[in-house]
Amino acid sequence: MRDFSAPGRSAAIGEHGMAATSHPLSTLAAIDVLRAGGNAVDAAIAAVALQGVVEPQMTGIGGDCFVLYSPRAGRPIALNGSGRAPAKARAEWFAERGIAEIEPDSPHAVTVPGAVDAWCRLLADYGTKSLDELLQPAIRAAEEGFPVSPRVAYDWSSETARLAGDPLTARAFLKDGGAAYVVGDRFRNPALAATLRRIGREGRSAFYEGPVVAAIVARLKELGGLHEESDFDAQRCEYVEPISARYRGYEVVECPPNGQGLAALMMLRALEGFDLADGRCGDADRIHLLAEVTKAAYAARDAFFCDPRHGDVAVAEFLSDAYADRTRKALRLDRALPPSVWHEVEHKDTVYLTVVDKDRNAISFINSIFNNFGSARFEPKSGVLLHNRGASFRTTPGHPNAIAPGKRPMHTIIPGMVMKDGRAVMPFGVMGGHYQATGHAHFISQMVDLGKDPQQAIDAPRSFCFGGVLSLERTLPAGVGQELERRGHRIEWSAKPIGGAQAIRIDHERGVLIGGSDPRKDGMALGY
Repeated sequence: MRDFSAPGRSAAIGEHGMAATSHPLSTLAAIDVLRAGGNAVDAAIAAVALQGVVEPQMTGIGGDCFVLYSPRAGRPIALNGSGRAPAKARAEWFAERGIAEIEPDSPHAVTVPGAVDAWCRLLADYGTKSLDELLQPAIRAAEEGFPVSPRVAYDWSSETARLAGDPLTARAFLKDGGAAYVVGDRFRNPALAATLRRIGREGRSAFYEGPVVAAIVARLKELGGLHEESDFDAQRCEYVEPISARYRGYEVVECPPNGQGLAALMMLRALEGFDLADGRCGDADRIHLLAEVTKAAYAARDAFFCDPRHGDVAVAEFLSDAYADRTRKALRLDRALPPSVWHEVEHKDTVYLTVVDKDRNAISFINSIFNNFGSARFEPKSGVLLHNRGASFRTTPGHPNAIAPGKRPMHTIIPGMVMKDGRAVMPFGVMGGHYQATGHAHFISQMVDLGKDPQQAIDAPRSFCFGGVLSLERTLPAGVGQELERRGHRIEWSAKPIGGAQAIRIDHERGVLIGGSDPRKDGMALGY
């Protein structure tokens, strides 16, 4: 039980249904759908559509999504809603022009947004309500406006210069005089409201065919993009076979590559060989081990993870006992390994939400526009802010993650699901770009090894080893940082919170839902 005299929040408790998102309005929208008889899929789509309005820096219909869905808490299905590169995009084209990497603001970073296609497919297959009904909260917020919340304002303030770099984006997302929106300011996007209304009436075709896509493609071509309307028309999500690994009696389920969920499972497999629950294992020990397995897993990720339709990813080998044993044998408890170097573009901008309904359908849902405000390229007629997921591609011909026609880039966004005795017991997810795989491993260990509830595990101080630096949140004791420095880590006390998370634990025996939502964001978990 938490210390009620100390700052913090209790876990949310519910019986009939629960939603946990990173914005209060989205959580309320999901609960409204559940109480009106909708299921977890209905509620999740209403919530994520609204988040694309009220958290415009994080997500929207100009981005991608991945989903794990467990009907009646059974075996989960995985839906890959990531978009593809244009048919004209070839690594050789970039190499010939001396483009060594795809910059975040480049039109070449804009892959076809996959979110709307995935929402429509998921709703048609598993939902119970109409898309038009579910989009109404998002439409109202975009048309009438909403007050900007604290974390959204915090993120907005750091992107003023980037937003100002494109006149159309600046006009939409900066106030007169070029200032960012601050807490309590009312923000509207009426053009987006019109597009959402059209999608609600017409479905998928409203986004991928007709005037909306024509306007988006014209904007991208003005910027030098290789996109054609046919690229959008060809976009299709797909159901894929989830991957999983055991961790101390639980089964942790992830989406397969092109996402990085495999890296999270690799870390858990390696960590399982250490007794992290032992009272002699302190914070510095756990952070050190997490940093070391992160280096190993991310090195493999950056070298081999890609769209499996364009290259083989040896999932079984990476999750094998032999691979986990080799990783553990390479580690030293008293000394840090030499830092690995990552070449991927850093970002920390995504929304994650989870919903469990009265029938114990459980959904783990993540939606993203990649960088803060995506590509910072806005199309004013449609109101769509475009993501920049293609910045993750390499431009080196022959690299597994090299850009290619119709190819999906390596993705960092990963929903998670925990299973026990053949049924889902916890949908969960961690936001934070590259941190997400490490965040999954950290969150699971906090719950399983240290016995914390979802809220306590989310609240726990975080660390992240990336690019040769071990970042620590400032809530960790100074002595922990000193001990990690002694072991050879290059320590940096993070100026910003690391990541965000939501989770709902399903207690099947007692019929209770126990949820948590990250205090590093504005959101909440709410049950009824």
